[in-house]
Amino acid sequence: MSETVSGNNDNTMSVLKAAWVIAVITIVSKLIGFIRDVVIANYYGANMVSDAYYYAYQIPALSLILLGGVGGPFHSATVAIFSKLIPSVKEKPSENVNKLYSTFMTGTIILFLLLSILMYIFPRQIMKIIISGGSSEMINLAATHLQIMTPLLVIGGIVGIYYGILIIYKQFMLPNLSPIIMSVAIIAICVIAAPDDSKGLALAWATTIGAVLQLIIQYPNIRRLGFRLKPNLEFTNNPHFKEICELLFPAVLSSTVGQIHIYVDMFFTSQISEGAWTAIGYANRVFQFPVGILVTAFLVPLFPIFARLVAEKDYDGIRAYFNKGVGVLFFAAIPIIIGIAVLGLDAVRVVFERGAFDATATFMVTEALWFLSVSIIPYVFRDSITRVYYSFNDSSTPFVVAFSSIILKFFLNWLLITKLHFGIGGITLSTSLVTLFNALVLGLLISRKINLDYKSLFINLLKMCLAGVAAFIAAYVSAVFFDNYISVSGIKFEIAKIIFVFTICLLVYVPINLLLKMEYAGELAERLKSKFHL
Repeated sequence: MSETVSGNNDNTMSVLKAAWVIAVITIVSKLIGFIRDVVIANYYGANMVSDAYYYAYQIPALSLILLGGVGGPFHSATVAIFSKLIPSVKEKPSENVNKLYSTFMTGTIILFLLLSILMYIFPRQIMKIIISGGSSEMINLAATHLQIMTPLLVIGGIVGIYYGILIIYKQFMLPNLSPIIMSVAIIAICVIAAPDDSKGLALAWATTIGAVLQLIIQYPNIRRLGFRLKPNLEFTNNPHFKEICELLFPAVLSSTVGQIHIYVDMFFTSQISEGAWTAIGYANRVFQFPVGILVTAFLVPLFPIFARLVAEKDYDGIRAYFNKGVGVLFFAAIPIIIGIAVLGLDAVRVVFERGAFDATATFMVTEALWFLSVSIIPYVFRDSITRVYYSFNDSSTPFVVAFSSIILKFFLNWLLITKLHFGIGGITLSTSLVTLFNALVLGLLISRKINLDYKSLFINLLKMCLAGVAAFIAAYVSAVFFDNYISVSGIKFEIAKIIFVFTICLLVYVPINLLLKMEYAGELAERLKSKFHL
């Protein structure tokens, strides 16, 4: 019994250490990504050119970010299957593992190569369907951007497999660092070429070059671990490849369904105003900065543990890790929601408002961000419980739930945009409501596989919300006080206000959680005390 407890403690510590490492790396990556967005906003603003790029980018992004990114289906399928076939990360992969790797890579390359050829041949027809409300000039420009970025489809699938392998071998740093390469490439090329780039084509080329570099930086480590690609077309005689396909196919469809949600948004956004899609994209980036760090930091190291615990049928362990991971994410999410509500406009102004990005664009981004922020709690729950489904080799349930929400997404967009005229805020509000729907349904259906202990999780969430209400009032009063009585102008004022108000928020939020005996706050306090020898 003591050995089991010791083993669990070791796993907990390794997860926490990995989470801190990933969090730090992700923060660096997100910061550089923010600099990239600031550079793009400075040179291209929020107008037809930026809209054309972001409309076109959504299709290759499906492969590079949703399918092949950290947490995407290719990464998840690789971890779920290969982690069970590799007994020790200290040894080179066996011949059978290498054969499975080659089969998986060969099938992935063939599939995405065919799709990229189709995308290159029919770019205008594709963009005309997606942005039917846009002008002919915008559709033609977006089609040109799309052709330039076709290689991203093939690269995305390969990178996703690389990510999964590296994470199995506990090499968390490289998968989370490699997106920096793309950001740096875009920054460098934009600074050099953007002043003379009236159509934004330099932006599309920079994205493609960055993706190629992202692939190149992963390859040496894959070789060093002992994986060798030998083209293999034996897709029918490998039971483990069949397992991958059974897990991957619904997961890819699920992510594709998520992309259909985006295409629905693009369809309605093209009817709002010029620059609206760019504004929604920037709002998503601001949203993903804190939320992406949290989700990536905790779920990347937890997912292989979930898969192993399912294989061992240790359901108590799954419940414990799930509650701990989701609870910590909830605890951190509440102050983020408060910060966006009270300081969102100031933050967007500090980050983006310069050059071609004016005050109107700032408000468009902030409006979208306000409505998007309410999805943080269901977002982290949905992403966490999806990993539990994947650990049970079930990607079909998340797919069916996501697919069923397409109609809901279309209806909400129609209601909020066409009928109620919410504008940009209607797009992101519908996204938040759909995220809540997906989280609720997935949370209920998981009982067919395992009974998770929701009672303690949501009792703690209630305590956090009570503390959050008090923290919101304190933050709002502090913001009003700062606006009325601190006579500083410009960016220094905005930065000082953000620091001051968010500090007040935390000084109220954390102690109230401690008074309410919310366990995650107590554990955090104990860890800080031991860290600083208090």
